[in-house]
Amino acid sequence: MPPILQDFSNSVKLKYVKLGYQYLVNHILTLTLIPIMAGILLEVLRLGPDELLKLWDSLHFDLVQILCSSFLIIFIATVYFMSKPRPIYLVDYACFKPPVTCRVPFSTFMEHSRLILSNNPKSVEFQMRILERSGLGEETCLPPAIHYIPPNPTMEAARGEAELVIFSAMDSLFEKTGLKPKDIDILIVNCSLFSPTPSLSAMVINKYKLRSNIKSFNLSGMGCSAGLISIDLARDLLQVHPNSNAVVVSTEIITPNYYQGNERAMLLPNCLFRMGGAALLLSNRRSEHRRAKYRLVHVVRTHKGADDKAYKCVFEEEDKEGKVGISLSKDLMAIAGEALKSNITTIGPLVLPASEQLLFLFTLIGRKILNPKWKPYIPDFRLAFEHFCIHAGGRAVIDELQKNLQLSAEHCEASRMTLHRFGNTSSSSLWYELGYIEAKGRMRKGDRVWQIAFGSGFKCNSAVWKCNRAIKTASDGPWVDCIDRYPVHIPEVVKL
Repeated sequence: MPPILQDFSNSVKLKYVKLGYQYLVNHILTLTLIPIMAGILLEVLRLGPDELLKLWDSLHFDLVQILCSSFLIIFIATVYFMSKPRPIYLVDYACFKPPVTCRVPFSTFMEHSRLILSNNPKSVEFQMRILERSGLGEETCLPPAIHYIPPNPTMEAARGEAELVIFSAMDSLFEKTGLKPKDIDILIVNCSLFSPTPSLSAMVINKYKLRSNIKSFNLSGMGCSAGLISIDLARDLLQVHPNSNAVVVSTEIITPNYYQGNERAMLLPNCLFRMGGAALLLSNRRSEHRRAKYRLVHVVRTHKGADDKAYKCVFEEEDKEGKVGISLSKDLMAIAGEALKSNITTIGPLVLPASEQLLFLFTLIGRKILNPKWKPYIPDFRLAFEHFCIHAGGRAVIDELQKNLQLSAEHCEASRMTLHRFGNTSSSSLWYELGYIEAKGRMRKGDRVWQIAFGSGFKCNSAVWKCNRAIKTASDGPWVDCIDRYPVHIPEVVKL
C-alpha cells in the first residue's frame, strides 16, 4: 500500500509541475510586461506633474517630422489590413439523412452476401468477421440498387442515388440558411468514385437553375479527404472574390462501386462504406459574421503520393475475374500514421501553445545530440482543441489516432458514434461528427475544432475551425431522432 500512495503523490506533484510550466511559458509575455509597466508607473508617480511638464516642454517637435511619421503609420496600417486574409465563415451546413427503407441491418447484409457469394463461403465468412469488428450499428444505409439480389449498379441507379443525397442536403441547407440559389457565387462538388458526364456540379446547376456566371468545380478520385480539399479550394477562391458565397457538397455514391467479386482486399469497403452526404455554405461577407457558426482558421494538406506504397495502398483495379473494386493494402494504417505525422509537424506550430512547442523542440534536440533512443515527445493537442472530428473510416483508424494523439474516449466519441450510426460516409463523415457534438450541446463560443481526414493517394488533410457564436441544440438534422440514445457501448466483437 505505501508504494502506491508514494506513486500517487509523485504523479500529483508532476501534474502540478507541468501545469506550472505551461502557465509560465504560455503567459511569459504578460508576466514580463507586468513588472516593466509597474516600474514605469512608479517612476511617473515619483517624478510628479511638474517634472513631467518640464520633460514635455523639453521635447521639440517639427511639423514635417510629425506629418512624415503620421503618413508612415497610416501607410503601414493600410498595407497590413490590405494584405490580411479575408475571414472565411461557415454559415451553416446540412447532412443527408437516409430514409429508413435503405437501412441494412447485419442480418440483411449477411443474407445478401450469402446469396450473392453462394459459390464462395470463405468470402462470406470473411465479411462476417469484418462486420463483427467494424464498429458499425444496425441502422446504416445502402442505396436501393444494392438491395437487389444481385445488386443492380446501373448508371440510372447511380444518378438516382446522387440526386437523392445531394438534392436532399441542398434543400436542407437552403431551408436552414435562407440562401437563394441565385445568391451562390461558387459551387464545389466532390465525389471520389462516381464521375458522370455531365458532372455532378452541372447536375446541381441544372436542378436549381443557378446563374450562368457561377464558378463551378467537380472534384473526383481524391478519396475520403476530398471534403477538406474542397474547403481549401473554396477558401482560396473566396480570398480573390470579395462579397461571395460558396456552397460545398461532399458525398460518395455507393451504387456503382459495390464489389461483387471474391478478393478479400476488395470486399472490405463493402462492409464499411454507407450512404451519406453534406452541403455547406461558406462566405466572406461581413454581414454573415454574426450568424455564422464557425470561422475557418487553418487548412493543412499532406500528400504522400511520391511514395509507391502510399500511392497504391488504396487502389481501384480489376480482380482476376475482371470485376472492378477498391483494394485496401495491409500497409494502410502504417502509411496513414506516416501521413499523420507529417501533417502534425506542419499544423503543430500553428496551433500548439508555446509550452508544448518548447518541449517538442527540446526532445528533438536531445534525440539528435544526446541519445537517439529517447522516446519522441508527442505534443498534447488537447491544449489546442476542445473537439476532435476524426474521419470515421473504420474502428482501426479511430483507435490508431486515439492512441497516437493520446486522446480520451470523449474526444473520439463523435467519430465512433458516427461510424456506428451512419457507417463510413467518406468525405462527409466529418460533418456528421460535428453535428453530433452540436446535438449533444457541447459546442461553446470560442471552442476550437480539429477535423482530420485521410484519402487515397495517399493524403492526410486537416482543418481547424473556431466556434463563432453560441450554438443551440438543433431541432432538425440526422441526429435529432436518435441523439438521446447515444453514446452507446460498442463491443469489440458483435457475434452474428
